[in-house]
Amino acid sequence: MAARRIKPSLYISVDIEADGPIPGPYSMLSLGAAVAGVQDADGFTAADPEQHTFYRELRPISEEFVPEALAVSGLDRERLRKEGLDPALALAQFTRWVREVGGDAQPVMCGYPASYDWTFLYWYLIRFTGASPFGHSGCLDMKTLYATKAGLPLRAVAKGTMPRELLSRRRHTHHARDDAIEQAELFANLMGWPGPGSPTR
Repeated sequence: MAARRIKPSLYISVDIEADGPIPGPYSMLSLGAAVAGVQDADGFTAADPEQHTFYRELRPISEEFVPEALAVSGLDRERLRKEGLDPALALAQFTRWVREVGGDAQPVMCGYPASYDWTFLYWYLIRFTGASPFGHSGCLDMKTLYATKAGLPLRAVAKGTMPRELLSRRRHTHHARDDAIEQAELFANLMGWPGPGSPTR
C-alpha cells in the first residue's frame, strides 16, 4: 500500500478585536493575519511575518457591546458603522487571501490564545461565507504549544512566564495586524524551541 502523501501546513497567525465575549450577540471589529511559516516532512521554516499580511475593519453586526472589551482595541463603533466593511465581503476577501498565500499547503490558524480568536473567526466564516479555509479544526493554540514543551500546566502559562528569547521584541498594540505579526514571531520561536534546559538556536 502506497504511503499517504502528507501535505505541508501553512501556519497563519490570526488576531481579532471584538466588542464582547462571544460572536453573534457581539461583533468582530477587526481581523489581522500574518503568515508565520510552513511545516513539512523536513521540519518548520519560519516566514518573514511582515511579507504576507491581511487586515480589515468590519461593520458591527449588533447593537450590543461591552464597553470594557471595546476599550481594549480603541476602535470606534460609530466610525465602523459607516466605514467598516460588510462582514460577508471582509470574510470572503480573507478566504481568498488564505488560499492565495497557502498554495498547496493546508492552512492552520494559530493564535495566542487561539480559543477567543478562533471562536470569532470560525463563527464569522461559517455565518458569512458558509465555509472555513481552515476546516473545522485547523487551529493551533500557542499557549498549549508552550505548556507542552515546557512541561507546565496550561493555566500556569502567560507570556510573562516564558523565556525572554521566545518573545517578539514588538509591542502588543491591540491593533489586529500588529499583534498578528508579533504573535507570528512568537510562534516561529516556539516551533524552534527545544524546551527548557536545552540550548536555544
